[in-house]
Amino acid sequence: MIPRLKPANLNRELLVKAAKMKGREDPVAIDATAGLGEDSLLLAAAGFTVFLHERNPVIAALLHDAMARASLDPALAEAAKRMHLAVGDSVQALRECACHPDVVLLDPMFPGRNKSAAVKKKLQLLQQLERPCDDERELLDAAFAAHPLKIVVKRPQKGPYLAGRKPDYSLEGKAIRFDCFALAR
Repeated sequence: MIPRLKPANLNRELLVKAAKMKGREDPVAIDATAGLGEDSLLLAAAGFTVFLHERNPVIAALLHDAMARASLDPALAEAAKRMHLAVGDSVQALRECACHPDVVLLDPMFPGRNKSAAVKKKLQLLQQLERPCDDERELLDAAFAAHPLKIVVKRPQKGPYLAGRKPDYSLEGKAIRFDCFALAR
């Protein structure tokens, strides 16, 4: 991840482009589906304070360990200071959120693949530990209930919209896209 965090590379990251908003100092993001925390690390390196939510206790323990190790690495320590982990159901946390984040990031388990190529090993681990999102509509509705300025949803490049809801715009890469909902408070 360190090469991706260098300023010249970081500003080319699709997630950072999707999440950034002009004129916002010290932006706050909620990563409601943290997984192994790579997306959160990118946002934290880009200057966001990131609140990570992970419901699976095993994945959360791995993430907690990774964050502790990152805080000891000079190249990652500054970003790691801006990351705060909560273990539990993000749907409930989003509905009870009083902070009104600038951005809510949703990256639920991608729908099943029909391709024969295997996914990367770290994603295989996540697929074995985490069940796919069982109620996409509930997750998306909870994100809207947190009253952010923007919701960013990570999806497969050719995958369906989350809960069938068309975003305001999308940023597309080779394998993934970020569907963005721009909201007003």
